[in-house]
Amino acid sequence: MDEKREMMGNEPINKLLIKFSVPAIIGMIVNALYNIVDGIFIGQGVGPLALGGLTIAMPIMLVMMAIAFMVGTGAASAISRKIGEKNIEGAQKVLGEAIFLNLIINSIVTIIIFIFMDKLLILFGATELTINYARDYMSVIAYGIVLNSFAMSTNNYVRAEGNAKVAMITMIVGAVINIILDAVFIFALDMGIKGAALATVIAQIFSAIWLLLYYIKGDSILKIKISNFKLTKENVKEIIMIGMAAFFRQIAGSVLMVIVNRSLIKYGSDYHVVVLGIINRFFMFMFMPLFGIAQGFQPIAGFNYGAKKFDRVQECFKYASLYASIQSVVAFLVMFLFPKFVISIFTNDVNTINIGVNALEMMIWGLPFIGFQIIGSTLFQAIGKGVESLILTMSRQIILLIPLVLILPLFIGVKGIYYSYPISDILSTVITFILVVKENKIFKLDEIQGEF
Repeated sequence: MDEKREMMGNEPINKLLIKFSVPAIIGMIVNALYNIVDGIFIGQGVGPLALGGLTIAMPIMLVMMAIAFMVGTGAASAISRKIGEKNIEGAQKVLGEAIFLNLIINSIVTIIIFIFMDKLLILFGATELTINYARDYMSVIAYGIVLNSFAMSTNNYVRAEGNAKVAMITMIVGAVINIILDAVFIFALDMGIKGAALATVIAQIFSAIWLLLYYIKGDSILKIKISNFKLTKENVKEIIMIGMAAFFRQIAGSVLMVIVNRSLIKYGSDYHVVVLGIINRFFMFMFMPLFGIAQGFQPIAGFNYGAKKFDRVQECFKYASLYASIQSVVAFLVMFLFPKFVISIFTNDVNTINIGVNALEMMIWGLPFIGFQIIGSTLFQAIGKGVESLILTMSRQIILLIPLVLILPLFIGVKGIYYSYPISDILSTVITFILVVKENKIFKLDEIQGEF
């Protein structure tokens, strides 16, 4: 325990950020590679419209992820700050309450999905060509929602106490199992998109068991105790308020996908929905290192903010922003130089490839700015300022992007949907910069006051 506190509070920031980020990056790249392989298997083994069905189902998955990220990031921020304050008992109570809260909410979500599945899929843009694929996928994947949410949120708690390697291994184990089972179920057993969903559920079970064993038998600072499986107003409020930005980021993503899917059907075709699903998968793969940097940054910033070492928070933010921006530029260059390759790895359909290349060439111009925007939002999560983080999340996906998606197609058709993305990315980066500059002034004021 003392060794981990010494590391978090005194080890050189750049070295510490790399130590925390690299395992997260590796784990997330492997996990994103699964998403790429999964998309390739479905696109090549089932067909492009199956990818369209998966894209239609994605908003439902984003709701589940929203809950996991809300509880996970909110509790992780509280845990890392309490460890920084040497309040281990308080951190342990937050852990127990977070797991219990996640279980309750996702059990309710699972029931709702089973009752209203078809109505939700139609609302989200399913047509006669895609609804059967979407239904087949969700009818299986819904059984794993509770376990998947547990694994996703608990990985944040593991990082919060300084054990990034365990979180990395969890992601790798789940992804590898998923990829292997995908190949078996889709190709060997010819189970189609249901096979892809079943592979995901089984992988989630393994990930959940792995994390439970870590807390029960591992070298965790914290332990899962049934006595902490209760909800207190103070901790639940803190978890939700801090995690609200992550929640709204995913919910905004879900709402956005519904609006975009329906707009693509209106101004384009089902194949435009297929293309968006392909591009989103590749975007996610290319930006996994960025999210790994953000996940490495958050516990370091949270710990040092709790320990009132504001200079280390600032230094960590500068390094994280630099590395994230470099990754953003690399992602842009890959998609700028090789758009046809990106689309064609998922499908051989000429029409889909042509639509995809044109769409990608319009969507990528805001990518170099995303790194700074994500790290800026993570900074406010880490230091417990959920309102600012929420503002940044809302600015990109709700305040800016959704109106653009609704308005621009009125003038330039389906192209307006694709151009909405870079415009929103650039404007939201400007807002992020303004809030971060303001926060740096607050850090300096706190340091001055701390000297008296």
